Amino acid sequence: MTLTTTVIAAIGFLTAAVFCGWRGAQPSNPAKGPRMIPWRPMMMLAAVGSLMMLVHLANLMGVQTGR
Repeated sequence: MTLTTTVIAAIGFLTAAVFCGWRGAQPSNPAKGPRMIPWRPMMMLAAVGSLMMLVHLANLMGVQTGR
């Protein structure tokens, strides 16, 4: 991936993590029925994706991670 696509993906994952965290923090409304979207696991997946993109961005900048 190029630098541009990595930055766009990182921003997208970070935005998704913030949105899913906000939606997961909303109180449930039993009158409307159960929640059909698991917001907390989606937030964690998006946070992991953003972390992976940030590490990839660091690698593109020349920082060596790993061995």
